[in-house]
Amino acid sequence: MTDRMPARERLLKAAAELFYSEGVGATGIDAITARAGVAKMSLYNNFSSKADLVNAYIQERRTEWQEIYRERLKSAATPQERVLAIFDSYLDYAGAAYEWGFRGCGLLNAAAELPVGDPGRASVASQKEEVERLFRAYLGEMRPDAGTEIDETAEHLSFLLEGAMSRAGLDGHDGRLKTARRIAASVIERF
Repeated sequence: MTDRMPARERLLKAAAELFYSEGVGATGIDAITARAGVAKMSLYNNFSSKADLVNAYIQERRTEWQEIYRERLKSAATPQERVLAIFDSYLDYAGAAYEWGFRGCGLLNAAAELPVGDPGRASVASQKEEVERLFRAYLGEMRPDAGTEIDETAEHLSFLLEGAMSRAGLDGHDGRLKTARRIAASVIERF
């Protein structure tokens, strides 16, 4: 990492790489500071604890996904294309994770290691709910009169996307995400 990058950014980058590739629990403060090239005190000057760093990591991943999604959304002219833009953003997100060894959704991986009630889990759940709300909104644009079918289909698409991401993480490649996108295209074509 470059010495010109502020310590906070270096720590977040190092934590992101290590949390994603090794896991939150398996990654110690010493490994993070060594990867970042900073003294341990720098970590505590920027984060009150490892838990604070984990929460910052989760927020950074959420922001990263939102930026990827917004970029995809720029070329989505119809509600159908906007639904598929969500799937495409997950494919892009997966592509960005290959340099660390693709292991699926970094948010879900981190949440799985956090105790019930941890703010990080709530943040991850909020991102997943955000995706489902987006599906619901775009389906509502397609068929405003569809009633409960909108909610059911949005939930179905959400399960399809998150399940594909989980399986892709186990497989180590994005093949399941590509299949899920094709299934989603078929679902919204029939909606």
